[in-house]
Amino acid sequence: MTLFSSPACIMSHCARLVVYEKGVPAEVEFFDPNDPPEDLLELNPNGNAPTFVERDLVLYDARIIMEYLDERFPHPALHQMDPVSRANARMLIKRIDQEWYPLLDDVLVNGDKKASKSKKMLRESLMAAAPVFEATPYFMSEEYSLIDCAMAPFLWRLPSIGIDIASLGKGITAYANRLFSRRAFQESLSREEKDMMQAPSK
Repeated sequence: MTLFSSPACIMSHCARLVVYEKGVPAEVEFFDPNDPPEDLLELNPNGNAPTFVERDLVLYDARIIMEYLDERFPHPALHQMDPVSRANARMLIKRIDQEWYPLLDDVLVNGDKKASKSKKMLRESLMAAAPVFEATPYFMSEEYSLIDCAMAPFLWRLPSIGIDIASLGKGITAYANRLFSRRAFQESLSREEKDMMQAPSK
């Protein structure tokens, strides 16, 4: 098993995090997304990151990779067992992907000046969600899940666009520290990601 991963791509980071959380015996192969290696292009002509390969199976969508790994390696489970809870978790991840990720991406790509509106919207949206972060140890759950695997790489990148996590309130600061202190999260970080920020102060 091999996970082809960009060292700074948030989606690659999400997939990598699940690999380490599950203890999957996969080789993580970092590559420059602007110059994909030949062995990756043979499997996935688009050279997308991340791409997961296991024998004849090739997956190149981060959320599908995350779901597959959770089913392929059932312990520890990152989805609750009942269908309703799993469906609700998928809806939450979809909302995160549609509402928060694009705002972050806009600032990362276009910078503070051109994307000041997106940065303001992102900060205000996170602060409005404060009760969610305060209610349970993990994102709307008592247990760590795939939702947190989507949130941790996202929160880790906020300081790189000038959003201090500690300024968003005690609830989100405690939540972020909870995620960042996990051994799997620390192991999932690429060299480039380690340079993005230090964990927020408590």
